[in-house]
Amino acid sequence: MKRLILVIGFFFQLWSPVLFAEQIVREFSFGKAKGSTAISLEKAQPYLEAQGYGFEFSTEKNVVIDHKNKMLLSKKPFYFSVKVPEGNYKITIRYQGLQNKSYMSTIRSESRRLQIENQVVLPNKVLDRTIIVHIKNPKIASGGIVALKKPRELQKLDWDEKLTLEFQQTNCISSLRIESINAIPTVFLAGNSTVVNQEDEPWASWGQMIPRFFDAEIAIANHAESGLALSSFLSSKRLDKILSIAKPGDYLFIEFGHNDQKEKGEHAGAYKGYSDRLRYFVREFRVKGGIPVILTSTARRSFDEQGHLVHTLGDFPDAARKVAAELQVPMIDLNKKTSMFYEALGVEGSKRAFVHYPAHTFPNQQHDLADNTHFNPYGAYEIAKMVLTGIKENQLPITEHIVDFQGFDPQQPDDFNTWYWPPSLINSVVKPDGN
Repeated sequence: MKRLILVIGFFFQLWSPVLFAEQIVREFSFGKAKGSTAISLEKAQPYLEAQGYGFEFSTEKNVVIDHKNKMLLSKKPFYFSVKVPEGNYKITIRYQGLQNKSYMSTIRSESRRLQIENQVVLPNKVLDRTIIVHIKNPKIASGGIVALKKPRELQKLDWDEKLTLEFQQTNCISSLRIESINAIPTVFLAGNSTVVNQEDEPWASWGQMIPRFFDAEIAIANHAESGLALSSFLSSKRLDKILSIAKPGDYLFIEFGHNDQKEKGEHAGAYKGYSDRLRYFVREFRVKGGIPVILTSTARRSFDEQGHLVHTLGDFPDAARKVAAELQVPMIDLNKKTSMFYEALGVEGSKRAFVHYPAHTFPNQQHDLADNTHFNPYGAYEIAKMVLTGIKENQLPITEHIVDFQGFDPQQPDDFNTWYWPPSLINSVVKPDGN
């Protein structure tokens, strides 16, 4: 196997005459590049902390280099990481068409965030695709640190100090450019396991699907985590983290309810602690000059013996609607939209949107998986479209940055049989926290 030659260049320049912040540019090309301002390296290596880049999960064996045409070639999944500080990054991938046939590429970032989906590259054509990836760390500028869940979050690509790209399907790439970008709106996501970037197959949530539908003028920063309620999101300092980096014009999408039902005590309940905390999130984010958006919780898959959907979230969706109306906050009714979605699919068909798989579907899966709360990639993708619909219904300014989306009717979902998701190499049979 020919070995991959990586070229990495570091460029630093002032991005603002006022703030004098460093802009980071890191550029990779494949094959010896004479006259290039980048530095040439001539072998594929696993990620090494000392050099700050490399392949992950032993996937360097899955790529080859065409020295003559200066291209990286692969028909297998591979991961490539680059060490970068916290921030938003614009990444430009230059695809090179093959000589005799088209191919399709899918790219995900960090913990399986969908960025490029089934991109068709025509023969002998050069195609540039640009995406935005948000990189975060648990440090809070004002002091303190996010209390990450152990060991789950300590192992996630979302929380390490590097940018990881996951390449799927076929890839023929001539260059990769990574540069920091500051002057774009960031959409922060606060929520639970129905929102979080799920690291492992076959679990997924809408927050990791939605980056695919925005252009390179919007960043998605997903701070949701499995098992959290509004109270634990606060106590683990996740809102503090968001507020420490948010800027005027940013957004905060807030979806809670599933785990808030478990709260005990005198102040527990939809119209008490839950509503008060929603008001607090809205108030604090508005102080930063941001735009809060409230989402009702996704419904659980629960049908009675007659095949009618059972609503299991009690007063929490209604409480979210009331707080949104009271504070004049844009509201996306995911509870209503997901209920319509499940009913359209039916009792058995709705299983296709959740983690329902017979034993041995995935490696090391000895038993059936039957989870009526957590979604698989298809279900998460459909719910992301419901969120996009809500953004358009509310006429939010970020609507103009939505791409490849004409609208979505949850009563007429995409055909599960024609939808395709190339599975990631990382999988788990462990159910995410929260139910």
